[in-house]
Amino acid sequence: QVQLVESGGGLVQAGGSLRLSCAASGRTGGSYAMGWFRQDPGKERDIVAAISWSGDSTYYADSVLGRFTISRDNAKNTVYLQMNSLKPEDTAVYYCAARFVSGIAYSQGGYDYWGQGTQVTVSS
Repeated sequence: QVQLVESGGGLVQAGGSLRLSCAASGRTGGSYAMGWFRQDPGKERDIVAAISWSGDSTYYADSVLGRFTISRDNAKNTVYLQMNSLKPEDTAVYYCAARFVSGIAYSQGGYDYWGQGTQVTVSS
């Protein structure tokens, strides 16, 4: 089993920045890709960004491209999401996810483990 714990969420004004972290523990040996998703109440959980095990391959949703950056530190079993130029429409619960395959998946069904989520609220 793998446990994922997100941190770094909070309340920020539009135009501001936040950095989310996701620390993995448990069975973290081997190669695994990571993703960040977000979900509004009553809506689907959508992918925001993803990164391969090596970090050589990344993916961003169109809505965050150029504003968000995903990165990882495999020595610390941690993945990050730097969020800049935040907008009110970025408000959501953000989840990190892991899949024990080195390559990226683009939907929630491709991930095996999930964190509990962290709330991000952007005020206008």
